[in-house]
Amino acid sequence: MEGILTLDSRSQGGFGGFYLQQADHQTDNDPATSEAVFVYTSRNTGHPGMRLRITGKVREYHGLTELVAVRSIRMCGLEPQPEPVTIELPWSMNPESLENMRVIFRYPLTVVDNYNLAEYGELALAASDQVQPTEYLAPGQQAHRLSAGHRQNRLLLDDNQSVRGPRPVPWPPSGLSPSTTVRAGDQIDRLAGILDFRFDAWRIQPANAPRFLASNPRKKAPPRQPVDSVRVMALNLGNFFNGNGQGAGFPTPRGAESSAEFREQLQRLIQALQAPDPDILALAELENDGYGSASSVAGLARFLGNHWEFVSTPGSDGDGEIRTALLYRRDRITPVGSPVRLTDGVFRSRGRPPLAQDFRRTAGEQTVRIIVPHLKSKSCRGAVGDDQDQSDGQGCYTRRRVAEARTLANWPGAFSRETRSAGTLIVGDLNSYAREQPLSVLAGAGFTSMVHQFHPCTRANCPHYTYRYKGEKGALDYALASTSLRPLVLQAQTWLINADETRALSYRGISQSDQHGPWRSSDHNPVIVDLRL
Repeated sequence: MEGILTLDSRSQGGFGGFYLQQADHQTDNDPATSEAVFVYTSRNTGHPGMRLRITGKVREYHGLTELVAVRSIRMCGLEPQPEPVTIELPWSMNPESLENMRVIFRYPLTVVDNYNLAEYGELALAASDQVQPTEYLAPGQQAHRLSAGHRQNRLLLDDNQSVRGPRPVPWPPSGLSPSTTVRAGDQIDRLAGILDFRFDAWRIQPANAPRFLASNPRKKAPPRQPVDSVRVMALNLGNFFNGNGQGAGFPTPRGAESSAEFREQLQRLIQALQAPDPDILALAELENDGYGSASSVAGLARFLGNHWEFVSTPGSDGDGEIRTALLYRRDRITPVGSPVRLTDGVFRSRGRPPLAQDFRRTAGEQTVRIIVPHLKSKSCRGAVGDDQDQSDGQGCYTRRRVAEARTLANWPGAFSRETRSAGTLIVGDLNSYAREQPLSVLAGAGFTSMVHQFHPCTRANCPHYTYRYKGEKGALDYALASTSLRPLVLQAQTWLINADETRALSYRGISQSDQHGPWRSSDHNPVIVDLRL
């Protein structure tokens, strides 16, 4: 076999070989076959731009065509590199026809997943941002096929390394830091290199550092409405556990593993919760450890400031490790009546009982009932029978979430008995995308997603979302207004501070710094609603 060495990966931590491609004037002119191969060898003969004649054995290794058992490598002088083939996503041809060859992308690509950035030095790219299909389509085969199509039309930007946990993190080229990051939704331009196939995914091993474009920049907290209003903010805290509440008790079952991690987590959450200037906080994934002075909810209220108070429902919080909570600014908001949790139906023996409380402005009489739920997650751990993924786009435990939504919709406590009640706002983590069955159940009971009302989500454009999972974005967290409350909703939106950020910059990540701000304080984006009461 004879060709030109195009990219060398024999350095320490590399793939243990190099890429060899036919010269342009010696191709077989068959567009269905590749003109290149990966040569697996530790021999150090040759460098990029050199023509080599090699004897060895061709094999397929986990989908990668490579030359192994190399017996000889002969240098045949220098020769110009083959011209890169111009390509684009979605694939307009079978990428196997260009395997191991030099390519260049015609248009910028969008980062859709940065989950493995610090773990394997890779970023998932697509032609544009990819929206979870059940955000705009009913669950079923079409939604399932669309999601599969998303995965098939992606490319991983790799780092030409086989090491786990590369340091420094390779992307962005200027270095990953609290102030220099790469967010999902950003774009990458001038992308050229070797089209590679490893670990069941198409990748590009770049010849030179591409250009990173901050197409999805960080934004400040949305300003409050100019008129007098009540601002409600919902956030899944990402397992807020405070140890024993006195600086010890780490690691915790689900949250911080050390006091240093907890301080980092707390600092970010406080900034995230304070910046939008909310009046009421509807929170999920707090440690279920009572309401004493050392409890997670009491500690959070103290760190928020002496004007913050929390609602307590001792004995009704369920027996899980986490719960929901309601906090409010007592200088602006007054609770009306007693709080109550839904402990009937499916919540009698399992699940996280939703919490309800009426509130009014301190200077007003009209009330609003706030309900904060947290439905069963989509994780497939322990799923059997009908709880398993049904290949309809909804993930696992759909039946459980539907039962929880139906119990909530039929709960008499979902509506206040206060004569001056403006209506009900169900606000929190429903672990369901907008067109999935639990949302349909609640819509049938008269509850409307106000974020989707103000900012509709389509396949091409979904500006407000709360979560990203395996490269697709959508809403798992909601503000659902009852029919009577809908006219009083001034605005409903999300603040994109968490889901787009790489987990490498989380409180458990590679950088602990007081410069992080609210970014990646959790893995969910908050929902923010302004009400006119």
